[in-house]
Amino acid sequence: MTPQTSNNISERVREILEIEAAAIHRAGENLNAADVIRALELLLTCKGKVVVTGVGKSGVIAQKIAQTLTSTGTAAVFVHPSDALHGGLGVVAGDDLVIALSNSGETDELLAIMPSIRQRACKVISIIGNSDSTLGSQSEVTLDASVEKEACPLNLAPTASTTVALAIGDALAMALMEAKGLTEDEFAINHPAGQLGKRLTLAVRDLMHESPNVAPDAGWIDVVHAISRHALGAVNVVDGDSKLFGVITDGDLRRTIERTAPEQFRGLRASSMMTASPITTTPETLAYEALRLMEDRSSQIAILPVVDSEGRAVGLLRLHDVVRSGL
Repeated sequence: MTPQTSNNISERVREILEIEAAAIHRAGENLNAADVIRALELLLTCKGKVVVTGVGKSGVIAQKIAQTLTSTGTAAVFVHPSDALHGGLGVVAGDDLVIALSNSGETDELLAIMPSIRQRACKVISIIGNSDSTLGSQSEVTLDASVEKEACPLNLAPTASTTVALAIGDALAMALMEAKGLTEDEFAINHPAGQLGKRLTLAVRDLMHESPNVAPDAGWIDVVHAISRHALGAVNVVDGDSKLFGVITDGDLRRTIERTAPEQFRGLRASSMMTASPITTTPETLAYEALRLMEDRSSQIAILPVVDSEGRAVGLLRLHDVVRSGL
């Protein structure tokens, strides 16, 4: 590929993006405010689910809109019109709302299922390129998704039209999400595996290890044995009621041995080796907050003792486990 060819292709890509961006901008100007308000009212008052349908490229866009609605607090499913004609209509109930996508408004498969949808008394919102079409006449609301031209050089392949339909669907979903007052916590419930979901739902209790404890008067050999046995790189120092006194990490143990004369080892006790009044967290704390507690400081720490409301040691949280969780 010559430099001139590369430049031409790059320029063409930019032009196509500009065509699609302009189509979205024009769609925003063309949308009738009353139609948008009516569509949102139907979505807000829908007592059932939202059924999104379309054929071909419009069907792919319809699937994405259904997924976006579902993930933002509105139950939605995609039903292909061909499947609907062969039993799939059984998923559509009378209190459902249908969103139909068609550029022409004359898609045969869509029109074929409309009598059954009307029989169920379902209301229909059409995202459509021709409001004067048959589908438009059978819809409670039509949202204008028409475009002046496709981004395709032959003006044939659905490109700008599908982009506009998707943008209108996204806009509806986001406006509906805002109207419902969906919170971050509610959003996270539907996204437990994503990073955002984990940050809003994963708690310290989900990642912490059972508290490895030693008494304040434990000798240094006992401390070494406890650290080795639990293999967490630290132990909590607690009194008889499990109240946290301090924490001893591998580093604390190493530094104590370095500064202690060999003849004094026998007298070493956990209370003289520990970091007293360490930074702690609780089981209820979000793991992401605990991560920030460990990292957002001049000297990072890799271990957090976990205490309950009474100050009793109940666990250890390692930076390694928090990072491995995907936060």
